[in-house]
Amino acid sequence: MSDERPIGIFDSGVGGLTVLRALRSALPAEPTVYLGDTARVPYGTRSAQTVVKYALNNARTLVKQADIKLLVVACNTVSAVALDALRADLPIPVVGVIDPGARAALSSSSASATIAVLGTAGTTRSGAYPRALLALGHRGVVVVVKAPLLVPLAEEGWTSGEVPFLVAQRYLEQLPDDVEVVVLGCTHYPLLAPVIRRALQSLRPQARVVDGAEATAADVAVLLDVRGLRAPASSALRHRLLVTDAPEQMVSLAPAFLGASIGVDEVELVDVEMTA
Repeated sequence: MSDERPIGIFDSGVGGLTVLRALRSALPAEPTVYLGDTARVPYGTRSAQTVVKYALNNARTLVKQADIKLLVVACNTVSAVALDALRADLPIPVVGVIDPGARAALSSSSASATIAVLGTAGTTRSGAYPRALLALGHRGVVVVVKAPLLVPLAEEGWTSGEVPFLVAQRYLEQLPDDVEVVVLGCTHYPLLAPVIRRALQSLRPQARVVDGAEATAADVAVLLDVRGLRAPASSALRHRLLVTDAPEQMVSLAPAFLGASIGVDEVELVDVEMTA
C-alpha cells in the first residue's frame, strides 16, 4: 500500500522551513507542499482563539491546493493550542512538533531531570511542553522561558557574534543551576543553536540543547509506515513552496532555514481559505 500525495507542512512564516529541511532529509522520496502564512506572522503573540482560526485556515488551504495525505504543523504555537481542532476538522493524520520535541528531551535526560524550554510567548503561555513531558513520564522540574528576541535575530541573519550571544545569555541566565536539557521550542531557534550552546556552556556547562525537528521527521516516517502512506518509488518527486505574502522573504531566508537557495519563481503566492 502506498500514497503518492504530498505531505503538507505549515508554519506562521518561514521558520518551519527548518522542519521541512529535516523531513526532506529523512524522507527523500516524499513530495511536500509547504505553506508559510507570512501575511499574518507572528502567531506567538496572538490569542489561542486566533491561532486556532489561522491554523484551520492554513490546513484547509493546503488540502485545497494539494490534496495532502498528512499534515505536519511546523509551528510550536499552533502545536500547543490547535492540534485537537485540526484533528477534528481534517480526515488525515496531523503531527505537531511539541510531542516529538518532548520525547527527544526525555531521551537525552533522566526521568527526574530539570528540563527547560525556550519559546515564544504563545508556546510558553500554553503550558504544552510541561503537559507533554508529564504525559511521557517525566517527573522532574520543567522551566519555560520566553525568548522572543531570538526570532527577529534569526530572520535578520544575526545568528553569530556578540549581539545574539548576549541576548541568548540573558535568557539562559534564568535557568536553574541543575538544568540538564534545553529544548528549542521555536522553529527559528535552530539557526541560533551554536550561539545558544556557547552561551549555555558559559552558564550551565552540563546542559544539552535539543531540537525537535529531526524527532518530528522520525515520527512522520513511522506514521507513514503504520498507515501505509509512503510514496511509491516510481512517483514523481515535487516540492512546492507557498506563502500568503512577500515571496521574496522566503527566497532571501531559504539558504539559512531550508539549507538551499530557491528562485522567486519557485514560491507561489496564495490566499488562505477564510472559512474558520
